[in-house]
Order: sequence, then C-alpha cells, then structure tokens
Amino acid sequence: MKSPAEVFRLVYGKIRKEWKAAFLGCFLAGVLVHMPVLLSDIPNHDGLDSMYFDQNMITSGRWFLTVACGISSYYTIPWFIGLLGLFYLSCAAAAVCELLEVRKAWAGAVVGGLMAVFPAVASTFAYVFTLDGYMMGILLAVLAVLFTKKLRLGFLPGAVCLALSMGIYQAYLPVAMILSLFSILMLPGGESAEKPLSGGVIPGILRYLYMGILGAGLYYSLLQVLLKMQGKQLDTYQGIDGMMSGASSGRGILGTAADMYRDFFRFSFGGNVLFQNVFSALAWILLAVTAAWAGILWCRKRKYWKNPVLLVIMIAVLFALPGATNIILLVSPGVNYHLLMRYQWVLYAVGAVALGAGCREEESGGSWQEWTALLAAVLLIFCYCITDNIAYANLQRRYEKTYAYCVRLLDRIEQTEGYYQGIPVAMVGVVGDEVYPVTDITLPVTSGMIGMSGDSLLYMGKNYEIFIRNYLGATLNLLPAEAMEEMYYSEEYIAMDSFPGKDSIRVIDGIMYIKTENATR
Repeated sequence: MKSPAEVFRLVYGKIRKEWKAAFLGCFLAGVLVHMPVLLSDIPNHDGLDSMYFDQNMITSGRWFLTVACGISSYYTIPWFIGLLGLFYLSCAAAAVCELLEVRKAWAGAVVGGLMAVFPAVASTFAYVFTLDGYMMGILLAVLAVLFTKKLRLGFLPGAVCLALSMGIYQAYLPVAMILSLFSILMLPGGESAEKPLSGGVIPGILRYLYMGILGAGLYYSLLQVLLKMQGKQLDTYQGIDGMMSGASSGRGILGTAADMYRDFFRFSFGGNVLFQNVFSALAWILLAVTAAWAGILWCRKRKYWKNPVLLVIMIAVLFALPGATNIILLVSPGVNYHLLMRYQWVLYAVGAVALGAGCREEESGGSWQEWTALLAAVLLIFCYCITDNIAYANLQRRYEKTYAYCVRLLDRIEQTEGYYQGIPVAMVGVVGDEVYPVTDITLPVTSGMIGMSGDSLLYMGKNYEIFIRNYLGATLNLLPAEAMEEMYYSEEYIAMDSFPGKDSIRVIDGIMYIKTENATR
C-alpha cells in the first residue's frame, strides 16, 4: 500500500501546470480582492435575515441549494464560506482551462483571475450567506460540459451535474450553454472539417444537446417530486412559477427572443458593469480584436471554408451565443435580471484569452496575440479589482450609516413616554431621503451591482427589527404590516413628522407608531 506522501506525489504529478496556474490565479486573486467581506460582517438587507438560514429554497426551484450550503453549516460565517466558495470557483477555473484547451500557464492564471474578480462575484459576496452554494453551482455547470466533452458517455454524468447546478441556481444554465457552444466551435478539425456529417461534428453537437435536454428534464422532474413530498408549490417570485411551462411575457416566442438579444447588447454596452472607464473599454476592445484575429487563423488552418454546411453550422453557433447568454429570459420572461444572474459574461473574456493563447500554435508570428490577450486581461482584472473594492467600501458605509441611525432610533423609542419592553410597534422600513439626503457617492460604479448601492440596509419594518436585535441587542415587538394598514392611511399618521422629527414616534391606543418615511400623501 502506498503512503499518503506517495499518493499525493502521484496525484500532484498528474495535474497539468495550466490547471495549477488557473486554480492559484483564481484563489489568490479572490482572497486578495474579496478580503473586505471575508474578514468582516457587513451584511446587505437580505443578509440581515440570513444569519442562520437552512437555504430551503425549493419554492424558488433551488432544491439542491440547502445541500450545497449545508457543507459550511447554515450560519453566516464569511471567512469560511468565502474560502470554500473560492475553492469551488478555482476548481471551475481549472476545469474551464481544460475544456477550452488552454495550454499555457500565463493564460491559466489570467483565466482564473478574471473568473475571481468579475463584478458578479462581488455582488454574490454581498449575499455571502449563500455564496458557497452559488460557486458550487458554477463548478457543476462547467463540469457538465467538461464531462460531456471528455467522456464517451459523458452526457450522462454531465446531465446530472447540470441538474444539480440548476437545483442550486437556475441562472447558471447559461454558463453551461455558452461553454457548450464554445466546445462545438472547437469540434471541426482534420477530416471532420471536410465531412461534418460523418466526421464527428454533428454527433458532437448531439452530445451537448443530449446533456442539456436530460439535465433540464432531470432537474424539473426532481423539482416536482420534492415539491410534492414537502407539500409546497413554486413561488411567484421572479416568475419562477411559470418556469418551463411556456409562460411568457405576452410577446410570444419571437418577441421574447428579440428581447433576449436586445438585453444582451443593452447590458453589454450600457449596463455599467463591463465598461466603466476608458481602461476597461480598452481592455475589452483588445480582447475582441485578439479573439477575432485568432478565430480567423483557427478557421483558416482547419479549412472551414471548404464545406458550406460546416460554415453554416459555425455561423449559427455564433449567432446563438447572445441567446444562450440570456436564456433565462426565455425560461422566465418576467425575471428581474440582476447582476447575480449575469456571471456568464466573463466567459467571453475567458474565451478571448484562450484563443489568444492558442495563436502561436496555429501560426508562426502569433506572439502579438499572446501579448495583447495577456495585457488586456491583466488590465481588465485590475479594473474589476477596483470596482469590487469600491462596492465593498460602500457596503461598509451602508452598514455604519444603518448602525448609527438605529442607535438614535432605539434611544428615541426607549425615551418615548408610554414605552415599555414588549410594546406593540408599527412601522415601515423606508428611511426618509428628505430628512436624510442621499450620500452614496459610488453610484457611477455600483449602480449595476445589486446589493451594493444605496445608503441604508433598511427597506421594511422587519429589517429594523432584525438589525436592532442582532447588532444592538434590543428586541422590538414589531406588528405585521397588515396590522397597521388602517392607521397608515389615516390623517393622524400622515400628519406625523418623519424621524428624527419631534412627533415621529407616538403611542396611540397602546401601540407605538414610528414614522420613518417622508409620506405626506
């Protein structure tokens, strides 16, 4: 029997250098860039209610999320959850390098760096209580395509991985679809370029199609079984109840497809995420030029132009990429398509690096593509590092402003005549922006990053209750929103001042009413 040291050396020796570079590039960049949230407790509004959360989100279709997040326990422990999430993402980076046949260590390192610092990851860190589960979802989506490509019947384990990924978060389906389309573009070569119907191109395409159909079917079947076992049904949140049922936005399939393509270009060029300054724009332009030229060299060497059928297939695959990127809008047209759902855009930068890294092998004199890919990727990583930390700085300020506000509010509550421990309290959650003007100066950077922008963590009465209990050590007996509906629309309430006005807190008929908004109606 081999010793542990011998087994380790044997396994380590089989790990390719580009896998190691991708893993370390992703993990180290992730630790350095996301350190503010790894070492702090700076929740966003959802995090206030998730300090302990079993992640049973089956009514949102996420039936595997409770298992994925259960590995780190259901407590919000940012350091451990963050490191575990980065481990999953680093494994995904190594798998992407193998999938795209990246064979240079520098390319593996920047692929890992890009995957770690893309702003969608920072937005996910704002919801750190579920981050490790979501990063596992990305890894499973990548493995679904890798197994399909590498194994003889790989579409079977690939389908299982896809089902589990969707069971964590359906928004990672586009990750698998884009990588599948990239892999299809890599299929033709040698004899298959001249005979695509018999040379492996069509059978290769079918493998990815089988994986997708079986994976989606397995996901949906298990979802229905688990819903029945738990006696629940899909929620209306984000239109999830219409998922995969043909429900649409009323525009029909063609209208929805047009919306998908419009949203792709609208977000890409106007979403305030990919391009935030001249440097990030320059980096993307360099990556696009590199990818285009490398793609031309790739096609010329493989003689795609010799077969019209193959050319049509390749053009169709390229045309399908924007649709695959936004497939969630077809699955659930009414979705609020925020940044947590847009991680797949980083794959275009990753694909450009992979193409640039392969140029020298395609044709002599291709070193300039390698240099442009490297420099553009490093510049983009640097830009996104700054973006992420601007967002984290504002997240910290939101917490501190909320803390200061709630200290003052709690003091006033306890000093109000008629107050006693356990008195019923009726309040809304909005902080009045007339009394407290907007002070968030990061909006030019964070406006597209969900969970990062704004001045306060307080959006509903329950936010006050949880924040005051968990961070100030006091308990409010907050009434449900419906209990104060009649009072909310009364002239007496409308006439009250907004906090910190003198008449913003009153005890009426044994109930303490707290007015924090600027509503005058």
